[in-house]
Amino acid sequence: MAVKTVSLQLAMQGDTQIENVTKPVAEALAGAKLTAGIVTVFIKHTTASVMIIEDEPGIRADTKAFWSWTVPADPAWQHNIRNAGEDNGHSHLRGQLQGPSVTLPFQNGALLLGTWQQIVVVDFDTRARTRELIIQIMGE
Repeated sequence: MAVKTVSLQLAMQGDTQIENVTKPVAEALAGAKLTAGIVTVFIKHTTASVMIIEDEPGIRADTKAFWSWTVPADPAWQHNIRNAGEDNGHSHLRGQLQGPSVTLPFQNGALLLGTWQQIVVVDFDTRARTRELIIQIMGE
């Protein structure tokens, strides 16, 4: 079984920014020249996540609202209190809940996504930064 790994740098703004990465993942898969297997998409950060959504403006707005309601920004989070100058305790908690990766099957060299499914990175942090996304492809 072959394993191919691709790293992708993303300029992100934080504040629950959503970036669609379906196309670069599909391009990495095409470059791997494998026909069937799995692709893991992993973000190397504790304040960002990877997920699958129907990527349209309403869902983007609802996703941001959901995270604001579920894990609100609050200076009373212990991470903020114990680490002088930190204000992103909520960002870490959101990342923990959503998780850093998704794994997808592929066949005939194509991702097996549903009609409306798109792969996105969500940056929960409180400031802009460059994020590193790892795309690892295993197959034959």
